[in-house]
Amino acid sequence: MNETKPRILIVDDEPDLLSVLHFGLEVEGFEVLEASDGEQGLAMAREHAPDLIVLDLMLPRMDGYKVCRALKFDDRYRRIPIFILSARSGDTDRQLAMDVGADTYITKPYDMRDLVTRIRTRLDRGIQAAA
Repeated sequence: MNETKPRILIVDDEPDLLSVLHFGLEVEGFEVLEASDGEQGLAMAREHAPDLIVLDLMLPRMDGYKVCRALKFDDRYRRIPIFILSARSGDTDRQLAMDVGADTYITKPYDMRDLVTRIRTRLDRGIQAAA
């Protein structure tokens, strides 16, 4: 039985955060892809169709709101869950992210165990819905 690892795309411009998230998610059994700006993240999401995206809002070249909106308003990618992981903690930022289609909004600093639990729960829900 060949079981594939769930593929997670992380889009963040902070190299240290990318490294920590990449390692933490890989240890938990996920295949991890990385992008360091919005345009690269959008291109990778379209090319690799990950199972879930962890997306920052403040990104060079294209902000996270635009990336999220581009994916969620495209029938081919709208089912990919998008978790916003941002230092912006205001209600306006949270509401705007949800308005463009984000599935979850998590503020930095974050708890890795909580993030992994949320990812697994969301992916399990998607598997059940597809069955």
